[in-house]
Amino acid sequence: MELILLAGVDEVGRGPLAGPVVAAAVILDPARPIDGLADSKTLSAARREALAAQIRTEALAWALGRAEVEEIDRLNILQASLLAMQRAVAALALAPARILVDGKHRPPGLPQAEPVIGGDATVPAISAASIIAKVARDAELDALDAVHPGYGLARHKGYPTPEHLAALTRLGPSACHRRSFGPVRRLL
Repeated sequence: MELILLAGVDEVGRGPLAGPVVAAAVILDPARPIDGLADSKTLSAARREALAAQIRTEALAWALGRAEVEEIDRLNILQASLLAMQRAVAALALAPARILVDGKHRPPGLPQAEPVIGGDATVPAISAASIIAKVARDAELDALDAVHPGYGLARHKGYPTPEHLAALTRLGPSACHRRSFGPVRRLL
């Protein structure tokens, strides 16, 4: 019996005021199910890290895609998110026959993709993509925190927390801030 390759796709970072939007595509191995997969937002950082390591080791294929701050500002966050998802699928070492994408939108260029609302909580491959993307983006924001100190990026990952908004007001936007987002645009 031929194995039908199913890719799960999800993105993280639509809401933050800083940093890229990062997507992942994951093709899990049906012969090696991974226990504990869930929407990355419901897992502790330590659990996400452990699951991400297991996914990277045991999945048949996984890949990341991203859209940079400049693309987010030029396209809008929805279109940039869909572009990041398309890039993640294109980067897979294996070509999936079926693609399930978290949310209600189909990325352009992926006519075979099926949107699944709430898929990050119900479809294991999408949960795995959610975890891989979140761990990758969080690590990137930790690195950006060292390049742009004073904003607290390692703590809030670019989300519009009171701490982040206060730092934006005090320091002004950095190169990693999304200029098309209201709280940043108002300070320019």
